[in-house]
Amino acid sequence: MSEMSFEQMLQDETPVSIRTGQIVEGKVIGVKPDEIVVDIHYKSDGIVTASEYSNTPVDLTTAVKVGDPITVKVLKTNDGEGQVVLSVKRVMAEKAYEELEAAFNAGSVVKGKVTQALTGGLSVTVNECRVFIPASLVSDTFEKNLEKYVGQEIEFVLTEFNPHKRRVIGNRKQLLVASKKEAAKALFDKIAVGDTVEGTVKNVTDFGAFIDLGGADGLLHISEMSWGRVENPKKIFKVGDTVKCFIKEINGEKIALSLKFDDQNPWLSAEEKYAIGNVVTGRVARMTDFGAFVVLEPGIDALLHVSQISNEHVEKPADVYKVGDEVTAKVVDFKAADKKISLSVKALLSNDKEEEVTDAE
Repeated sequence: MSEMSFEQMLQDETPVSIRTGQIVEGKVIGVKPDEIVVDIHYKSDGIVTASEYSNTPVDLTTAVKVGDPITVKVLKTNDGEGQVVLSVKRVMAEKAYEELEAAFNAGSVVKGKVTQALTGGLSVTVNECRVFIPASLVSDTFEKNLEKYVGQEIEFVLTEFNPHKRRVIGNRKQLLVASKKEAAKALFDKIAVGDTVEGTVKNVTDFGAFIDLGGADGLLHISEMSWGRVENPKKIFKVGDTVKCFIKEINGEKIALSLKFDDQNPWLSAEEKYAIGNVVTGRVARMTDFGAFVVLEPGIDALLHVSQISNEHVEKPADVYKVGDEVTAKVVDFKAADKKISLSVKALLSNDKEEEVTDAE
């Protein structure tokens, strides 16, 4: 062996000096589920516990293997048993703090994993750094259940960065608001009154359904859900349903929708179907003291006046009918312009009597 190589060998084996807080390079020489043994060219080996490897529980045998290079920070030069206490997560945290500071100054987007849902917000880990997102800044709408975010990777911006006080505050709401504003602009730029659009039911109320059109919500009012009468929107739609409708009106940021397509208007063929003299059948939908309104088909009601119910005197329709009863009557008046149809049961009864007289003769 040459003299140079021998000196080199001695130099390689000469222990280095270390100090608390120093970041050094080492090599993994042993691994257990909860501990890593590291050669840092010091007189004693270093130990990295699972809690100093990551803030997230981990089986260290799945994270590293013998022979892997590893960068660590010295926490203690002697733990009382002659071993050096080392940390991996603190090296990563210091690097992450530098990246977070750069992101804070630039206003750039940060991505992290939600590790805990707290009473006041979310705890997010970014390369072993903890970022807190207050509940009011998690979403652009009120979030009752923050637990659903645990385990998710989310994006946000930083609104406060003070690592010395361990205050690193994130804001996810700002990104959502900006994204929705951009999506809304794109939507309004391409839609117009009369366009047929497809959306998803977002919410259903007593007066209508809100449809997510992908950038903005449109209101499908109860009066625009059908050519017929709708009693309760919740019996027709549920959240998540896909709806194809058309834009009836755009007023600023408000979009009014409708399902009453012109080509499906039942009055287009009503003049022939309900011509004067035709005998029709429908069901009683509602009643007043002066008559009963009979639905002939969705969107077309006809009035059966109290005086046209019977040859006998009828005080009020409720004395003869109840809602839901089927009624067969003759059309005695049709006004297309006013969309009014008048019926008569008495006219049918009169016809029957005339036929009986004719048969008797």
